[in-house]
Amino acid sequence: MESKSQKSADSASVVFTIPGEMPMIVLSDCFLLPGCFLPLFIFEERYRLMLDHALRHDRMFCVGIRKKANDENSEVLPCSTAGLVRACVRNPDGTSQLMLYGLKRIEITGWAQETPFRIAQIREVETEVCPPSELEALRARAVSLLPVATDDACDAVKLLREAAKNIPDPERLCDILAYHFVKKASLMKVLMSERSVEKRYRLLIAELQSQQ
Repeated sequence: MESKSQKSADSASVVFTIPGEMPMIVLSDCFLLPGCFLPLFIFEERYRLMLDHALRHDRMFCVGIRKKANDENSEVLPCSTAGLVRACVRNPDGTSQLMLYGLKRIEITGWAQETPFRIAQIREVETEVCPPSELEALRARAVSLLPVATDDACDAVKLLREAAKNIPDPERLCDILAYHFVKKASLMKVLMSERSVEKRYRLLIAELQSQQ
């Protein structure tokens, strides 16, 4: 059976064109990062309409994160991740269960529509990279801090540690590790908006160290 990370690595080899506008579901402290899968249950009428819109067009939408959790009037963060609907099951009552795959960081620049659901005007975020040798050292350090896969460790942790060795893109690996091991919403918001891969790794490493 493939792990989420193995599936992510396979999906990363496919190039997708990110449109200039994208439907959005607004949630509190529910994060999607590139290379990761987010399961969602769609039940509100406005988001049923949003999903129908996405499926009729390019099967993409993004997750908007409220600056203040659980505050319906709170603005959303200007950063998000373009998500691709990889699987979707429509239930008899009109609700849907789906799997959203993170493609690329995006920046919200405005709104093409706000009701009945939001459609964001977006642009792709260009990543700031550091020298490959430094990035490889940061990658190795992060992997070394992952929980030890002991005999009684859950299968997911074992699979993730093994998959980490086979993900060639250091940036993608950083996002996958953050998605699985960073539990602080405040830190996830920083990691989502940070353009520098080096800084993301240093934040991830600090968090993994604090969990030791």
